[in-house]
Amino acid sequence: MKKVICYGDSNTFGFNPIDGSRFDENIRWTSVLQKNLGTEYQIVNEGMCDRTGFVNNPKGFLFSSPKHFPKFISKAENIDSLILWIGTNDLQFQYNISLSAIEKGLENLIKLAQTKADRTIILTPVILNEKILDGYFRCQFDETSIVKSRKIIRIYRTLSSLYHCDFLDINKFVKPSDIDGLHYDENSHKIIADKLAQLF
Repeated sequence: MKKVICYGDSNTFGFNPIDGSRFDENIRWTSVLQKNLGTEYQIVNEGMCDRTGFVNNPKGFLFSSPKHFPKFISKAENIDSLILWIGTNDLQFQYNISLSAIEKGLENLIKLAQTKADRTIILTPVILNEKILDGYFRCQFDETSIVKSRKIIRIYRTLSSLYHCDFLDINKFVKPSDIDGLHYDENSHKIIADKLAQLF
């Protein structure tokens, strides 16, 4: 059986923009991917709401990839593929992160992933919807966050090519919900799973 680790934030966890609950296993893209790929694969959901990729989150260890991911990957075994979908929460205005810091942070995670995973698949962060400025997450994201979310796609594409990772720009296929401008609805989860399944 081939193990696929899905490491990410709330969109991997399965955050429901309608009510803040977690989508059930019939809806989350990780679970749909499991159904698509069948019993030859084991899909492991390692999503965490509000997890950052490149800066330390004041919420602590599990929420901070720079601290958590090295220890997580060092203990992981028999990983066929690692899907890395991280970076949106770093765009919160409290972090004021630079594009160069995003590039360095992503490069570090890719290098770590490749010490254990036979294959690394990079997904681009969501391009934030303007609706985020009116929704619940306006206390974390601003117009600068939206601009950065557009600019960093190039960084993800470039590093994926440099390190020979598979690359999927999900923004070509799905857009975040107009409810919060950040998370995906049920149909988008299915589309994400279907697009990823084509890589296997």
